[in-house]
Amino acid sequence: MGHPRKRGASHKLLTAAASLTLLTGGLLAAAQSSATAAPSANPYSPSYQHAYRHGAIPTIDGNTKIKGWAKTHAAATATGSETLSFGGGIDGIGVNSGHAKVYLVFYGTQWGTKSTDANGNAAFTGDPDHAASAAQQMFKGIGTNNETWSADLTQWCDGPNVTTGATSCPSNANFIPYQSGGVLSGVWYDNSAKSPSQATGHQLGVEAVNAAAHFGNTTAASNRNAYYVILSPHGTNPDDYQNLNTGFCAWHDWNGDTTLTGGAVTSNYGDIAFSNQPYNMDFKYLGQSECGIDFVNSGSAGTLDGYTMTLGHEWHEMMSDMNPAGGWTNNTGSSYQGQENSDECAWLAPGTSGGAANISFGSYGTYAEQASWSNDTNNCAISHAILH
Repeated sequence: MGHPRKRGASHKLLTAAASLTLLTGGLLAAAQSSATAAPSANPYSPSYQHAYRHGAIPTIDGNTKIKGWAKTHAAATATGSETLSFGGGIDGIGVNSGHAKVYLVFYGTQWGTKSTDANGNAAFTGDPDHAASAAQQMFKGIGTNNETWSADLTQWCDGPNVTTGATSCPSNANFIPYQSGGVLSGVWYDNSAKSPSQATGHQLGVEAVNAAAHFGNTTAASNRNAYYVILSPHGTNPDDYQNLNTGFCAWHDWNGDTTLTGGAVTSNYGDIAFSNQPYNMDFKYLGQSECGIDFVNSGSAGTLDGYTMTLGHEWHEMMSDMNPAGGWTNNTGSSYQGQENSDECAWLAPGTSGGAANISFGSYGTYAEQASWSNDTNNCAISHAILH
């Protein structure tokens, strides 16, 4: 959702029954204690409660409650309630208007001993669900096999010719190009120390700046199209994502955001776009599938469904809103206000209009992905024509 902040102390796994009870009760309590919220604020939404976590994908249960609230608080708007508009850019940046450079950062010694899998990817003994290999293959596969899942991005733009508040792009704008040939640019196993058991948003941002230095991206120009995915290991709870009141599955941000826990992250390398990618298969140890386990596929084939969907969700949103919210977000004043392109299509069931589906990246494999909002077709597009 547009912007989900604060953390507790140590993380403790709960039983499935207790988890489900607390999740429902906690969200109801949030609704009942919304006295500090603006009258139109959605009390169920993690984005309301947390000033960062841009594009945070909610848990499935949380998403159901958010949409239920939205249906009863619909507002009349000049454009469609889900239409996105341009935010004018921050530091001159609205979208990632070049070929993306995605860097995967495996954060902390809990990932275990590193080896190489059959596809030449980094693999780890502390990765019981083989998430590392899937993440690398997925980003290698974007823009291959004539896939059009990512082509929705080619409608979004920035630049001096784009008016703040615009809902479409002039022909002389800087458009996001189709990402031919994959976007994975580097992998770093940062095993210099353990990952915090509950990393704050600020710590995750610092790790992203450290990653920029590791990869030699030490100028603003070298980071203009770069994106650092901070992948926390199994058994950790980064930014308290498993909080049963305000749980989420992933989010993205940039180092200049002053609302991060501890304030903006210092960077001498220009603006740094990054995301918090928890090992969200850990929800299964709570007896839950809150972050999309088996959402598209069944059995072992569906274990990583939610993981690849959240990776794709945040990448789409970084591309269209690189320095949130200077890119494309919902500004209609509706119950969707602040949401980014993937937020508006989160957790739509397979087989429904705009529903999640398997996307084939050819030799790189097939992965579950969700749709993202398209202004030009006025729907959630799991496939879109390549425009640029």
